[in-house]
Amino acid sequence: MKKRRRRKTPTQKRTETKSGDFEVSLLVLSAIVMKADGVVSESEKNYVRNYFTKMYGKERANHAFKLFSGLLKKEDISTRQVCQQIQMYMDHSSRLQLLHYLFGVTKADGHVDENEVELIEKIAGYLYINDRDFKSIKAMFYNPVDSAYKILEIDKSVSDSEVKKAYRKMAKKYHPDKLQHLGEEHMKGANEKFQRVQKAYEQLQKERGF
Repeated sequence: MKKRRRRKTPTQKRTETKSGDFEVSLLVLSAIVMKADGVVSESEKNYVRNYFTKMYGKERANHAFKLFSGLLKKEDISTRQVCQQIQMYMDHSSRLQLLHYLFGVTKADGHVDENEVELIEKIAGYLYINDRDFKSIKAMFYNPVDSAYKILEIDKSVSDSEVKKAYRKMAKKYHPDKLQHLGEEHMKGANEKFQRVQKAYEQLQKERGF
């Protein structure tokens, strides 16, 4: 997998992301990722429908799914342009939540397609999400060797005190309060990330005996 080059994030101040903007971003990026392997499965579409139903209710979800179905038929969606627009108005915590959601989509059909994962990595680069954050969220879904270390963004060689320091940093980064501006409907996904950080830390406490 090729390493992507990072540009420096622009310094302009972003306003808090609105729930409606986040919703549209979810739909567009979901459509892009689901088409990456050339096959849009019913389980993937059901994942999107169920996710939106749980978040927004049936009526709003049905409206969103009509938009989503139209996006799946479009062939001329530019991933770079879409991500550049998202990156300009969306705060960092919301962009991390987007990435978390996209990995959920790729796992929905029980089959991990490398094309989809590579595309999500490319999207992360366009959204100015660094490699450590990308690997941290990926590890929450794919359980690679030493996934607990990857989730906490540390190497296996670090000391116990560095593990504790990393946990405090990641707990702060993924704390659900950072996404309160998106509304209560998005708190479940935010809590899932936070709980994975806690589980990773608890696993290392057990393994290391501290």
